Amino acid sequence: MIKEITSKKDWNTILSQVDTYDFYHTYDYHHLSKNPDTETPILISYSKKDVLIALPLLLRSIENTEYYDFTSIYGYGGPLSKNVNSDFDNSDFIANINAYFESKGIVSVFSRLHPYIGEQTSVLNNFGDINSLGRVVNIDVSLSLEESRRAYQKSLKNQVNKLRRTCNVRKANTKEDVLEFVDIYHENMKRLNAESNYFFKPEYFLNFIEQTDFKTDILLVEELESQKVIAGSMFVKTNGIVQFHLSGTRTDYLRLRPSKLFLDEMRIEAANEGFKYFNLGGGVGSQEDSLFEFKSSFSKDFRDFKIWKYIVNQDVYNELSSNNNTNNNYFPLYRAN
Repeated sequence: MIKEITSKKDWNTILSQVDTYDFYHTYDYHHLSKNPDTETPILISYSKKDVLIALPLLLRSIENTEYYDFTSIYGYGGPLSKNVNSDFDNSDFIANINAYFESKGIVSVFSRLHPYIGEQTSVLNNFGDINSLGRVVNIDVSLSLEESRRAYQKSLKNQVNKLRRTCNVRKANTKEDVLEFVDIYHENMKRLNAESNYFFKPEYFLNFIEQTDFKTDILLVEELESQKVIAGSMFVKTNGIVQFHLSGTRTDYLRLRPSKLFLDEMRIEAANEGFKYFNLGGGVGSQEDSLFEFKSSFSKDFRDFKIWKYIVNQDVYNELSSNNNTNNNYFPLYRAN
């Protein structure tokens, strides 16, 4: 019924059998994203008759205890499935995965869910808590180019047209191009006072684009007059979905808003390549802030972004959390700073 999968071959075999998946679910992305000192990627597989459910997670030990918990990669994860619909009876799945969690000494499980994989709520129905954090913006690239652009705000159309007269978009094709993008990204993170875990090392980006489980494009925006690369973004393509992953703009060129150009360029490319969804994501911390407002100027096709929280062992959870009362919304509470 339940299998614990850690090898790339077996992981990929399961992915080949489910209805769909995104790059966030892959073996390669889990190993790129994990903390090498504290996290172990595991794909939990459940099968019964013609039903298959796969849940990729990161296993962590809980310091100074004999217990563990599971957490999610950065991005949109959650369960994958085959032959699951809104009428699915998940009682046997819950019983079996609960027994697995208990056998491993798991205290709690947390996962970010995927806004474009609807069967996840059927898999997790009445199993822990599912909370909506906010909305993400999708550009429907299955529409014609004219139809998808029709959703643009008028001011956005004018700004993109102006940018196309003063700037050029090209793909990063060399190591030097990738390192240029890394420098822009780091400059962007410093300006935003981002937390240290957002400052991915250059090796992260170089390894990322070499992965074969998904396709990664880095688009660079060059100002024609100075021939300077002023902005860039990393887009990841998998199974009909394009994800707007990481991006940055040189501080001196923020007034030009060059990010509008690389998003428009990827919209065109994704439509021409037959993709269905182009996920721009949401605001900072899932809030409908100025970043969300910027993204929604491209489209009003919004999807809910949800998270799943499950406490396996309530008594141990309460004991571990007894000294952490400062941030009751944090999960798991015992890991709140």
